[in-house]
Amino acid sequence: MINVDNVSKIYPTRSGDRLILDKLSFHLDRGEKLGILGRNGGGKSTLIRLISGAEQPTSGEITRTMSVSWPLAFGGAFQNALTGLDNVRFISRIYDQDFRQNIDFVSEFTELGIYLREPLRSYSQGMRARLAFAISMIIEFDCYLIDEISAVGDAKFHEKCAVELFHKRGDRAMLIVSHDTEYVRNHCGKFAVLNEGKLIFFSDFDEALETHNYNLHLNASNY
Repeated sequence: MINVDNVSKIYPTRSGDRLILDKLSFHLDRGEKLGILGRNGGGKSTLIRLISGAEQPTSGEITRTMSVSWPLAFGGAFQNALTGLDNVRFISRIYDQDFRQNIDFVSEFTELGIYLREPLRSYSQGMRARLAFAISMIIEFDCYLIDEISAVGDAKFHEKCAVELFHKRGDRAMLIVSHDTEYVRNHCGKFAVLNEGKLIFFSDFDEALETHNYNLHLNASNY
């Protein structure tokens, strides 16, 4: 289980402190799939980073009793000076995985070919995302954090991602944030809308979508 208890996140800015997340509380059990909708810059990715452990909350506590992935398709933890192959080797060593088996999977999944022998600093954003997602799949987590994966790659790559995530790992917990409302509708059983730092939960997707669209309209009218 992941338990988020009264969590807030504040970032200092030149004009003063900016409250991104405001006293959030919820839990995610094994096998549950929670989809979160929200506007750009509304704090969705910040919440993902907090749950992954990449950042710490300003206040409150996050408790994890199951293993949690890094945000899928996020390559920020990789070494730019290393090749794709060396990054696979590095992650395999950390998690005590079979490097040769892993590189076979990564090579087939990403279809990066000779670019796997090139340093990551030469990769495009899309290439990095493909590699990051594939490396995420060589480690078995109890909960996967999915941040805008539907925006990565073409339709064929999306289908490969769906098979790995939702078919082969359909029993895992997932926290999904995305601008693609149909992606959230199709893959989640619980829904929430993040707005002005607060989360509102829904059991019905259409109600969540209506609230999300209302918030977008309201925010647009304020500019």
